[in-house]
Amino acid sequence: MELYLDSVDLKEIEQAFKLGFLAGLTTTPTFMHREGVTDIDAMILKLAGMVPVLQVEALGANAEEIYAEAQRLLSLGLDPAKTVFKIPVSLEGVAACNRLSKAGLLTNVHLVYTLQQAYMAMAAGASYVCPLVGRLQDQGHDALALVQQCVEAVNYYEYDTKIMFSSVRHTEHVRNAINIGVHTVTVPWKVMKALTENNFTTLGTQQFFEHTRLMTTRVREAISGKNPVVGLNKTVLDAIVEMTKSGFGAVTVVDVAGAVAGIFTDGDLRRHLEHEGEGFLQKRLADLGLKKPITVEAEALLHVASDLFKKHQVDTLIAEHNGKPVGMLDVQDLL
Repeated sequence: MELYLDSVDLKEIEQAFKLGFLAGLTTTPTFMHREGVTDIDAMILKLAGMVPVLQVEALGANAEEIYAEAQRLLSLGLDPAKTVFKIPVSLEGVAACNRLSKAGLLTNVHLVYTLQQAYMAMAAGASYVCPLVGRLQDQGHDALALVQQCVEAVNYYEYDTKIMFSSVRHTEHVRNAINIGVHTVTVPWKVMKALTENNFTTLGTQQFFEHTRLMTTRVREAISGKNPVVGLNKTVLDAIVEMTKSGFGAVTVVDVAGAVAGIFTDGDLRRHLEHEGEGFLQKRLADLGLKKPITVEAEALLHVASDLFKKHQVDTLIAEHNGKPVGMLDVQDLL
């Protein structure tokens, strides 16, 4: 099934065709009007240079005018092998379609709302027949049944015509198109972007990245450049200053040799202030009976740190190397 983009937005088109596998682009005068296009010919030529196949309107009051408009567009420099002329269905439209088809040009008879219209386009030699599903459903019609009938007619009578599923409003329409077996679907960029989205896929992918990181990244690569450290002889107030500057909820306390002697956390601060008041801020850290911190070697892989977080139910590990603290690892750093 061919996948077309339905748009005239240049940014959308650039993004969509980076995918590398879209068959082409469908446009309408209405799209161009909405985008504020004033020089239609210039825009058509620009679009033709951006996409593999461009489907563009050939309007006229009768078959002669439609044919002449297609020839005029070709004279601008469009490649006949990469241009499909869109023609609203009517007696004059299918006559023009037949003439263009006999001249070896590609056509799309669109604005199709009935099987009879589709049949006339097929018989005229249309390259594409384009029922408008969303618009039909807006009017309360069984649009999917019509598209199915069109596909069955092409397959049964072996017309050299592709049924294009258009007026796509949501991803369910694309699923409908696949189930019906249409030959082509043209989709707005908003809907196309959503075709690969699924919450379970997102969660599974995130889990794969997380687990790969745990097995391939070392602690030293995950810690930030900040290493909040304060000496044993410093006060609680000094520790608060270091915590504030670093943005961590803890600070590593070291002895005179620079080795890890303990950890002081914002939880410790709250508990002591509640019982001792503001005088606690002037106490030396050495006099507090500090908790022994949970440390992890900086060269260890993150899965080691993950196991320590789970085992000890802590939010922060002190990363050390050769017995000296080199940084802090927060549980959020694993994500």
